[in-house]
Amino acid sequence: MGALLFKPMKVTIYDKSELLPELPPATGFFHSRELMELCENTPRQRPFMAVVTDDDGQTLSCLLAVERSRRSWLPPYLYRHVRVLGEGAYRGKPDNMLFSMMIDALTRRMDSRTLYMEVSHLGQKMFGYAALRAAGYFPVKWMSIHNSLHSRTPEERISKRQLKHIKQAAKHGVITKTVESDEEFKAFIRLLRRHHWLKPRRYVPDYRFFQAMKEHQHCTLFITKYNEHIIGCSCCVYADGDAYLWYSASRRKSFAALHPNAVTFWNTICYTYEHKCQHIRFMDVGLPFRRNPYRDFILSFGGKEVSTYRWFRISIRWVNHLASWLWRE
Repeated sequence: MGALLFKPMKVTIYDKSELLPELPPATGFFHSRELMELCENTPRQRPFMAVVTDDDGQTLSCLLAVERSRRSWLPPYLYRHVRVLGEGAYRGKPDNMLFSMMIDALTRRMDSRTLYMEVSHLGQKMFGYAALRAAGYFPVKWMSIHNSLHSRTPEERISKRQLKHIKQAAKHGVITKTVESDEEFKAFIRLLRRHHWLKPRRYVPDYRFFQAMKEHQHCTLFITKYNEHIIGCSCCVYADGDAYLWYSASRRKSFAALHPNAVTFWNTICYTYEHKCQHIRFMDVGLPFRRNPYRDFILSFGGKEVSTYRWFRISIRWVNHLASWLWRE
């Protein structure tokens, strides 16, 4: 990357996918033209792609940020926020200088439009640390869990107790299948929205987003059934040879004895293993509390726990300063 130091570079932010130049090869789904197009066609989502080019017009890197409009009557709220997943795509290895240029440009463009910006799922914990700090972001310690699918089978990794629960549920007729019909898709959306109704931090896109991802084979949707009841669901997205469990929901209280969450996760893991994914990554494990039942539940499937950062920047300056102080290291 040393040659970059001697070439003039500029950052351009695009809000229309048809205006994008040729992006770096192997961008991955989370910073791709395809995801930008999906977001453009989804209500209450607006994508912005930061692209760095050199003096010859060659694209060096790109970073996709998605603005989401959120509103609800109960609990009442109305605001917009921006989400960036990962460090972007590069013509070569990820580069801190290029990342700094893109995050600075996006922050200046989005700051007056949104309540807060969030950057997560960076490939390395310390990547972009100085750039994000300089741009006014503050880090929150977060947990990341992934299961390796290439060295041992899922059966060799899962805890005996969890496997026993899953086998008992199967004996009672609980099954997980991929979503195929329109009725199954509607049931998937209903359960997902019902599950996250009182969780203001969790954003669930419009149904058209999942529909388009499924049609373009960027994801697989699963539902777990007991008799005619839909008791669990999940959405698995594919990028760079890995599977990402992006959304999930279950009726774990109504059907507690059948362990719908465990059955759904297990069959999702087995499906990604059978389809030769290298890892399955759980995208929202949460804060690293000493007691975290959800984290312990995911780890029971044999995953690896990694400490990482999730970065935030609140547009209200005094609130951002206060949050930075509260979450200081």
